[in-house]
Amino acid sequence: MKSTISILAALAEPTRLGALRLLRDGGEHCVCELMERLQASQSRMSRHMATLKTAGLVVDRRDAQWVRYRRNPDMTEEARAIVEAALAAIDADEPPGTRRGETWTSKCSARDAETA
Repeated sequence: MKSTISILAALAEPTRLGALRLLRDGGEHCVCELMERLQASQSRMSRHMATLKTAGLVVDRRDAQWVRYRRNPDMTEEARAIVEAALAAIDADEPPGTRRGETWTSKCSARDAETA
């Protein structure tokens, strides 16, 4: 029950729910992309992602100066069902730029390509 409550608490904030919506594609996303897409400051985004990580919903990976996030592939079936239900409930209210299948390139992705 405690994990269910922590998952619901993590999902009860629009920025965190938006981050999970963006991570829904299964790929890794740089924190700078999440910041840009969700119009959040670095400190605010980091706090929100820490909450999602503590709830077991995301994992992170440091890549040089960037932190990249993705959905936790080891999420329990119960947690996955809760997340999917929450995302399904807000799908009708998706703002432009966050719809599934829509492509978007962040500024840090462009910088990464330049340095590669």
